[in-house]
Amino acid sequence: MFYYISGKLAYSNPNTAVIDAGGVGYKMTISENTFNALPRLNSDGLAKLYTYMAVREDGVELFGFINEAELSSFKLLLTVSGVGPKAAISILSLLTPEKFALAVCTEDRKTIAKANGIGPKTAARVILELKDKLLKTTDLGEVASASFESVSVPTNSGKLAEAQDALLVLGYSRAEALNVLKNIDTQSLELEEIIKKALKLLIK
Repeated sequence: MFYYISGKLAYSNPNTAVIDAGGVGYKMTISENTFNALPRLNSDGLAKLYTYMAVREDGVELFGFINEAELSSFKLLLTVSGVGPKAAISILSLLTPEKFALAVCTEDRKTIAKANGIGPKTAARVILELKDKLLKTTDLGEVASASFESVSVPTNSGKLAEAQDALLVLGYSRAEALNVLKNIDTQSLELEEIIKKALKLLIK
């Protein structure tokens, strides 16, 4: 019904946003990641949220997302048996779309299970049902870069050390990282390509 709603942010908290669009206040359930990306209340900045409407027997609920990538991840999560809108929002509050895709593709159950209300069984089911879909559409090199871009690595440590640190951040052990990196020509490749190749080897 609504693709997105744009207007003045009238109210927000980590779970809810209300956008005043044309004098109508649209209340939406949001993730914490979306909340953190919204403009501050009482500012002149407009808020724009992409929407998903869930229709249930007990009512209708509108969900809002800061970008189309988060909306796509939400819709994908809803295809998993036993995962409803509340669980999907919980996962996307913990993980950005990039980090969620990487967690699924690398079978990182522990990270997904950290989401509020998501246990190990649900995390395993998410990986089982979505891994193949995400592997077909996800550039692992790009999402890996997005996941560890905030990690501080000494510039003089060399690409091998940087790649190793990146894999550690992504949940792999030092032994796993070293074992896979020794089979990659780290001298002739860019860092992103090294990590991309390493991830493909690790998830086989």
